[in-house]
Amino acid sequence: HLPKRRIRAQSTPQLKTQFLIHHKIMSTTPTENPPANANEGCVGPTSQSAGKASACAGCPNQSACSSGAFSSPAALAAKEKERAELRNALSNVTHVVLVLSGKGGVGKSTVATQIAQTLSSRNYSVGLLDVDICGPSIPRMAGVLHREVHQSQSGWEPVYANANLAVMSISFLLEEGDAAVVWRGPRKNGLIKQFLTETDWGVGGLDYLIVDTPPGTSDEHISIVQYLNDARSDGGDSSNIHNKSGASGAIVVTTPEEVSMSDVRKELNFCKKTKVPVLGIVENMSGLQIRVSDLKFFQDGADESSECTSRAMEMLKEKCPEVLSMMAAAEVFPPSGFGPKGMAEKFNVPYLGKLPLDPNLLKSCEEGVSFVDTYGSSPAASPLNDIVDKLIIALPVEDDEEEGEDVDMRP
Repeated sequence: HLPKRRIRAQSTPQLKTQFLIHHKIMSTTPTENPPANANEGCVGPTSQSAGKASACAGCPNQSACSSGAFSSPAALAAKEKERAELRNALSNVTHVVLVLSGKGGVGKSTVATQIAQTLSSRNYSVGLLDVDICGPSIPRMAGVLHREVHQSQSGWEPVYANANLAVMSISFLLEEGDAAVVWRGPRKNGLIKQFLTETDWGVGGLDYLIVDTPPGTSDEHISIVQYLNDARSDGGDSSNIHNKSGASGAIVVTTPEEVSMSDVRKELNFCKKTKVPVLGIVENMSGLQIRVSDLKFFQDGADESSECTSRAMEMLKEKCPEVLSMMAAAEVFPPSGFGPKGMAEKFNVPYLGKLPLDPNLLKSCEEGVSFVDTYGSSPAASPLNDIVDKLIIALPVEDDEEEGEDVDMRP
C-alpha cells in the first residue's frame, strides 16, 4: 500500500501552550442527540416534547430537557456552530478508530499505540489521540515523552513520533509530568472538543485516527462519541458510511478472565446503545510465550539467592540443546468459560485474535518504539500484524493515484 501524500502546514514561531485551554475548557454545548444515559425511547433533547414525553419519566436529563435549554434558538445556533467546527476539523480524516475497554489494566494503551505504530510503519498517515485525561500514557509508549505542543495559525501542532505518526495528549500541556489532573466532566469534555477541533493533523489529513480512551463508559466516552457523531455522521443519508456513527468503529480490548470480561460486556453494550460499530475484540495477555533460552530458573522459590539459570542452561546445552530454541508457554490468566472468543460470538462481533504476554512488547512500550519493527521475531509480533491486517480490511484506505511521491513536511 502506498500512502496518500500528506503536506504539513508551515508552523509559525513556536509558542509554549501550557494551559491555553484553560479559558475555553468549559465551552461545551448541549447535544441534540439522545444522551448516552437517556432512557429507552428518548425523543431527543431538542424535541418539542423533550422532558414531557412518557419515555422521559425518571431520566436523569428530564429537568434540563423540559427547561428548553437544549431547544432554544441560542442553543440550536451554538450547536450548529460547534457541529460546523467539528466537521471542518475532521473533514480530512478517513477513519476514526476508538480503542475501548470496560476494564483498566488490560493493555488498551499498549494495543492502541502499537496498532498506530504498525500502521505508520506500513506508510499510512496516522494520528494517535490520547483522551485518557487523568492517566495519559501514550506519550511514553510512543516515544515522545517530555515533548511540547506548539501553536500555529492553523491550530495545535501535534508531536511526531515518526514521519507518519502524529500524537496528541494532555501530557504535552502539563508543566510537570507527574501533575495530577483533577477535573470534573465539563472540563474533560471541553478539552476533548478542543483536541478534535483545534489539532492540525496537516493539509493532507490522516488515513487513521486512533483514539485511546480511559476504562469504563464515563464522560470521556460519551463526549467523544457525541462529538464524532456531530462531526461525521449523516443520519439522513443512507449512502454515507458514517450515517449511524461518527466513529468508523471500535476495537475492544480484554484479558481472558471473567473479572475483565464482565466489564467489557458493559463496554460492548455501550457500543450497541451508541451505535458505534465494533470492529472486533482483542484478547490481550493471552498466556505467556517466551523462548526457553530467555527463561530464568530457580532452585527453590523465586528469590535471587536461589537462581540457578546458568547451571540449568548448561545442563540443557549438554543434554538437550534443541529445547533452547523452543517456545515455553503458560496460562497466566485462565480463561473463563469460552473466553473472549465466546463473548465475541455471543455479541455477534468479530474476534480479532490473541496477543500473548511478551516481554518484548512491554519493552517496546517502555522504549517508545514500534514492536513489529524492532522485535519482528518475537511471539506477539505475528498476532499483532494479523490484527492490523484485519483492521485495514475492515476499514480500507483508497490510494489517490494522482498524488506524487512522499515528502516529509513536518514542521
